Amino acid sequence: MSAMFFMPSMNLMGEGCVNEAVEFIKSQGFKKCLVVSDTVLNEIGVVKGFTDLLDTADVQSVVFDKAQPNPTVGNVEAGLAVLKQHDCDFVVSLGGGSPHDCAKGIALVATNGGDISDYEGVDKSANPQLPLIAINSTAGTASEMTRFAIITDEVRHVKMAIVDKHTTPILSVNDPSMMTGMPPSLTAATGMDALTHAIEAYVSTAATPLTDAVALKAIELINRYLPTAVQDGNNIEARENMAYAQFMAGMAFNNASLGYVHAMAHQLGGFYDLPHGVCNAVLLPHVQRYNAQVVPQRLADIAQAMDVDISGLSAEQGAEVAIAAIETLAKNVGIPAGLKELDVLEKDIATLADNALKDVCGLTNPKQATHQEISDIYLAAM
Repeated sequence: MSAMFFMPSMNLMGEGCVNEAVEFIKSQGFKKCLVVSDTVLNEIGVVKGFTDLLDTADVQSVVFDKAQPNPTVGNVEAGLAVLKQHDCDFVVSLGGGSPHDCAKGIALVATNGGDISDYEGVDKSANPQLPLIAINSTAGTASEMTRFAIITDEVRHVKMAIVDKHTTPILSVNDPSMMTGMPPSLTAATGMDALTHAIEAYVSTAATPLTDAVALKAIELINRYLPTAVQDGNNIEARENMAYAQFMAGMAFNNASLGYVHAMAHQLGGFYDLPHGVCNAVLLPHVQRYNAQVVPQRLADIAQAMDVDISGLSAEQGAEVAIAAIETLAKNVGIPAGLKELDVLEKDIATLADNALKDVCGLTNPKQATHQEISDIYLAAM
């Protein structure tokens, strides 16, 4: 069986590598950049710090800082208008998953036309997007190196999964010195998002030996370093290892895809505008308990990667230990215990389940579910 492997052709990792990114930009002969970010990073000076570096390289820039959490169709349209107004020839996304996804939407529509909703699904575009360089400020989504973009349709109140080889950035940048300012809650949520990526990729029906290797290493590093990164945001060793971990988790799911955790979390984010990483973290053990019916050995492997001794246990027992380890890690980094704490309502579960079953991320879950089974998982996570 053949397999394809997607990732940016260049990736910079390590403290201070954002300066190398500017050197790369200058070497490409780009003239004017649309910097896509969010209001917080703009207000605290992170965006200006980067645009100042561009100035020293004689590269012009214009800032679009309206990428909101759970970026919307409207955000993409507004950013595209700024790009066209200023005749930008490339895009830089600066921040976490929201600016990256918003920038992908802008860059894709810029060269393909239409609306971003036209590209919901898998490989719907005809042309490569405008060149995109993704500079990461969080350790979780891996959107800086994937072909995934998640955009909220404000009218339907759903998150659209756009999975397209043309949304892959030409350069990803993970400089841990840009991540030290992340507050503990964001560090925890993005870190658990990365753990979800790695676990869903490892149990995916599209997993390969390549994705298995990076998924298990990512799980190992997240289990080891996420609590430290949450407790001490200035710990560069923890930040750097989390940057590597989330990148490897991205390598895994970018190629093996995901599962029902993401399919279900997308609906919570679209319906209630909830933080994606937190939704993933709450759902993760419940979906894996469902998956344990068919892939107990895979989950036992995950227990080992989380430094749990499973010697003498059956695959089924090892799976239960893995689920317990996931729940313990989530509790230790301050993740809410259930969806009720996020004000999710039981009356909405039927609609959430309807939409989850339409999400492309569920196609590679190891066991395909009925509407009732998805509803039951939501209920268990309440």
